[in-house]
Amino acid sequence: MKGFALLSVAIITEIIATLALKFSNGFTVLVPSLVVIAGYLTAFYFLSLTLRHMALSVAYAIWSGVGTAATVITGVVLFNDPFTVTIALGLLLIILGVILLNQDGPPASTS
Repeated sequence: MKGFALLSVAIITEIIATLALKFSNGFTVLVPSLVVIAGYLTAFYFLSLTLRHMALSVAYAIWSGVGTAATVITGVVLFNDPFTVTIALGLLLIILGVILLNQDGPPASTS
């Protein structure tokens, strides 16, 4: 469970950093730009800690998949980004891929 807790922090900080990227206006607005840098550094740090507790393929698939899905949903809600059947199908395939990657049993611990 510790691996999933660490991975959750990595995912949340990556989402925050990605949202701040939108508000940074090409790194021309200071505070959001600093949030981007701090957020991505924190996300990668916690992802690296996660790899002590689960396999790289599983951790990265979950991190990128959940991050992508959450970013799409946030973009639709906050920025009125389009949400089409094609986008919904793409998100469904990402989720299905993460589920399939986890079918071989519990994530491998490397420690």
